Amino acid sequence: MNIDTKLYEDKMKKSVAVYEEKLSSVRAGRANTAVLKGIEVSYYGTPTAINQMAEVKVTDPRTLSVTPWDVTTLKEIEKAILASDLGITPVNDGKTIRLAFPQLTEERRRELSKQIAKMGEDAKVSVRNIRREANDKIKEMKKDGELNEDEVKHSEKQIQELTDKYIKILDGVSAEKEKEIMEI
Repeated sequence: MNIDTKLYEDKMKKSVAVYEEKLSSVRAGRANTAVLKGIEVSYYGTPTAINQMAEVKVTDPRTLSVTPWDVTTLKEIEKAILASDLGITPVNDGKTIRLAFPQLTEERRRELSKQIAKMGEDAKVSVRNIRREANDKIKEMKKDGELNEDEVKHSEKQIQELTDKYIKILDGVSAEKEKEIMEI
């Protein structure tokens, strides 16, 4: 009998998915609807995501347009975007808000690259914590007599291979995002 690695692999997959989700909100000089994901507007007293109260679309590689379904919310959406740490000034034409993404400076690219590296390291720590959790479970199973020495070694090897696989995936995701930022 060996440890069931499926549970731990699912957790590692989730860590990668969370990391990719966080990366999607990193503004890379291109218009991307994900940058508005965390911004909420008070809509009749309820915090509501912008994409639930307006059509958000990329009109060209550097411009995002936000067209609310209820025009009376235009000012509130504009205020919420200004209050966010997006660093882009919205342009309101009375019906639509346009967000023009400026060209990234070399300094800003380096900052974003460092930010991505830190986020990537946090994701790796998450995967390593899952490995530790699995190894603790293996030790517990050995102590309870469920695993013998060979099974312990085999299970630990499987978990390490899984960890290496997901660390490599995270490195690839980070490299892809950094490449995207540096090419713009």
